Amino acid sequence: MEAASLSGGNGSPTARAKELFRNQRKDSESSVDFPNVEFEYGDSDTIVAELSELYSYTEEPEFAINRDCFEEDFAIHGKGRKWVEMEETEHKTYLMRLLDGLDVINREKRLKFARAILYLAQGVFEDCYTEPEVVHWARYNVFLLYEMGTFGALVELLNMEIDNSQACSSSLRKPAISLADSTELRVLLNIMYLMMEIMRREVEDDKPEWSLARDGFRNELSSPVYNGEPFAILLFSLVNKFCCGNAPHCPIKKVLLLLWKTILFCLGGFEELQELKMEKREQLGLPALAENSIEVMRTLRAASPPASAMDLLEQQQRRGRRGRRVLVKQDSLDIYCERDEPREEDDEADDVDGGIEGELDSLERETLAQPLASPRLPPDRVFFPRCLPWTPKVREKDIEEFLEVSRCKFIGFTLGNDTDTLVGLPRPIHESVKTLKQHKYISIAEVQAKREEELQKSPVSLGAEKVEQTPIEVQYQGMLYNLPQYMIALLKIQLAAAPTSKAKTDSINILADVLPEEMPITVLQSMKLGIDVNRHKEIIVKAISALMLLLLKHLKLNHIYQFEYVSQHLVFANCIPLILKFFNQNIMSYITAKNSIAVLDYPHCVIHELPELTTEALEAGDHNQFCWRNLFSCINLLRILNKLTKWKHSRTMMLVVFKSAPILKRVLRAKQAIMQLYALKLLKIQTKYMGRQWRKSNMKTMS
Repeated sequence: MEAASLSGGNGSPTARAKELFRNQRKDSESSVDFPNVEFEYGDSDTIVAELSELYSYTEEPEFAINRDCFEEDFAIHGKGRKWVEMEETEHKTYLMRLLDGLDVINREKRLKFARAILYLAQGVFEDCYTEPEVVHWARYNVFLLYEMGTFGALVELLNMEIDNSQACSSSLRKPAISLADSTELRVLLNIMYLMMEIMRREVEDDKPEWSLARDGFRNELSSPVYNGEPFAILLFSLVNKFCCGNAPHCPIKKVLLLLWKTILFCLGGFEELQELKMEKREQLGLPALAENSIEVMRTLRAASPPASAMDLLEQQQRRGRRGRRVLVKQDSLDIYCERDEPREEDDEADDVDGGIEGELDSLERETLAQPLASPRLPPDRVFFPRCLPWTPKVREKDIEEFLEVSRCKFIGFTLGNDTDTLVGLPRPIHESVKTLKQHKYISIAEVQAKREEELQKSPVSLGAEKVEQTPIEVQYQGMLYNLPQYMIALLKIQLAAAPTSKAKTDSINILADVLPEEMPITVLQSMKLGIDVNRHKEIIVKAISALMLLLLKHLKLNHIYQFEYVSQHLVFANCIPLILKFFNQNIMSYITAKNSIAVLDYPHCVIHELPELTTEALEAGDHNQFCWRNLFSCINLLRILNKLTKWKHSRTMMLVVFKSAPILKRVLRAKQAIMQLYALKLLKIQTKYMGRQWRKSNMKTMS
């Protein structure tokens, strides 16, 4: 469908639109001097940005349809008054009427009532004059909808639509699936997402009853009250059904956004994770954490990557022209070591595509059969920190390995796991062991693994382990049976949405909820659709990366073996080469992509009159320094890659085999501290597997 819609001759509007996009990409790729990126990493973006990403630009005419459906019914029962002028009791009375309308047999009438409810959740924008006013009324209406029991009714309707075989078979018979095939599903998912996103956010002026409603909603979503399983499992099954081809009309972007926000709401974000970690360490009798790693990373400043060999040679030539004779010592070593580096990177980058592409083909064909910011500083001011930004962590195994090497060198034999006996070792080794023990860190995972070993050794005397039914435990138990299929489904969608993926006939169609019924016929329409499609893919990548990271972090905290089981299935489904393939592009071009049209974003588009769009305005894009969602996705994917490969020899070797070093070094060009940190971590863990020449050439990068 995508290929058919975006094809055309050299003189066609689509071809000219493609040429404009190509020129824009070349301009961004040719830029070398990248400024520091002022980015604040968190669980999600602002509420306005998160709500606007729910809708594609193709859906823009449906705002008016929702309003008309509401006003047509409200004109009869509102007695000429506006919604914002009525009392709360009158609001509840009218909402009861709308909820009764959801039970009618006639499908078209039921859809009209659902659209009227969606208009209320969107903030009755016809009665508002500013964007904050729309968000205020959307918040009020959403809590009112939850109080009246709307969410349970929506879940029942969603189950009906999922089981609707007629809609599925009709979409399968069509040569191309478009926005019209998923109207009912989109309306229901829109209401549920608005309720989820608005209710999960705490605001200072929240009413006391709203806080109680939020807690009740969280407990409801976390409990197995929807057909005996949590709500997130219903969404996971819908994602799996879509990937299997049984629901091709499913608006997958909305499902993934709703699934991500459900997990975020039920389990908690980074701050809640830190609190849970501290509580768990206290329960296990472990020392408290010295600092919050996310807070520490937010204070870091980005570093400029080392200059290339060409830049260093140009500096030497400029010095020579000034007439100054400079004795070149250590710098010349760096030049000679780095002289072949750019060529080597280019050659390796060419090889990477082939290796990763071949590995990812199995994801397309075979995996379904598996069983399984701070103020900007002037560039001339250089600060040398007096200490490390965070406390070093030393494992027991690190001390054992250090002593084993030292004993073999100075004594000639080892003492196994004994870390206390230092007889025969020189004084500096004693001091080193003392320093290591001062920074010894016992993780929750080590305690959990040790506990499992004890349970296996003495199952009778220790008895059965009591498992607390926490939200993540209930979630994991619900996912366990179909966990391999869920992970494969997420990665298949991630592969289809990656900007480096090539269109294939057997790949899944993720554009069902963005392509209009009638294809564009002008340059302007083609450009608008092109921006919409790219934005659609970026949002999907953002949702999947955030969802997978949250699941991995919560599972690792709940029990290390749950985390290892999920990680194993991600690795089996080629998650590592998929992420490397994602980063095998001009990453600065991706971070600074301008695939958005501000005047068409909700709620701006429902408050202000839309200006006449021009190709020049679309080509210029917005004036933001970077794209928040793309930078957020990149950091999430790097963190996932770190979690999968940390302390795993075989998985680290996969990074080496797929030649990830030049890819990760290109990531360092983005001057964002958190992103650089995780890229450097990935380079660090594979350093010992690289050759001596590579280590010499990349000394500056690693230091």
